[in-house]
Amino acid sequence: MFLIIGYVIILAASLGTYAVHGSLAALWVPMEYLAIIGLMIGGFVAGNGPKAIKATIGALPSVLKGSPYNKALYVDLLALLYEILAKVRKEGLMSIEGDIENPESSPIFGKYPSVTADHHAVEFLTDYLRMMVGGNLNAFEIENLMDMEIETHHVEAHQAPHIVSKVADALPAFGIVVAVMGVVNVMGSVGQPPAVLGKMIGGALVGTFLGILVSYGFVAPIASQLEQKVEESGKIYQVMKVVLLASMNGYAPQVAIEFGRKVLYSTDRPGFVELEEEIKSRKG
Repeated sequence: MFLIIGYVIILAASLGTYAVHGSLAALWVPMEYLAIIGLMIGGFVAGNGPKAIKATIGALPSVLKGSPYNKALYVDLLALLYEILAKVRKEGLMSIEGDIENPESSPIFGKYPSVTADHHAVEFLTDYLRMMVGGNLNAFEIENLMDMEIETHHVEAHQAPHIVSKVADALPAFGIVVAVMGVVNVMGSVGQPPAVLGKMIGGALVGTFLGILVSYGFVAPIASQLEQKVEESGKIYQVMKVVLLASMNGYAPQVAIEFGRKVLYSTDRPGFVELEEEIKSRKG
């Protein structure tokens, strides 16, 4: 939503102010637009493999959606972790075996659809709970493994914003290419009247204008939005990591989830009393 609002402001500030003293028709040079779009798509395809292209295209729709990573989700996550750890403390690790093997049919996981909607997060959680049930790894070994998996997720998730950022960086140069091609065309028409040459030169300069405007005004904001969403999506793994490690180190469920609460961003972090009351209200 904010992306669209930003686009409207950018167009109003650029085209709107130009229209006060110039003709918008002079900016309509279809072949320049076609050339810029073609160069942008060509550079994107030439610089990336099939996996990267697929991942980038798949990530683009997310810039028009709101973030699911908010306070309500993290309250649900912490409540879920509390229920799991409380069950372990009361009935033993083996008591959650059915929950982690089939989370989609688990009565505990079923109470938190906002969490189970994130399949990657559920897989991360159940994988490490399964290791805890197995009892063959200590907390230090699991922490190292978690760090490596989170780092892998981090690198993989940053692929799309990195690629879009590279496309944005290339667009001003593509605009210059298009402008130079237009100037070359002008040089081949030096015998034309000044009015005709002026129009041709103006059309050539539209290429530079388009390259810069599309780069910084339209593509770069998409890269920024994707980057922010990647950073937001990584926090859920950090929360699960510190809570599970706290539990493995012997802390009670109430204390373990406090570890998770403290690593949240301030805008998404529930208060201590707020979280405690929310968990109490969900018991049973």
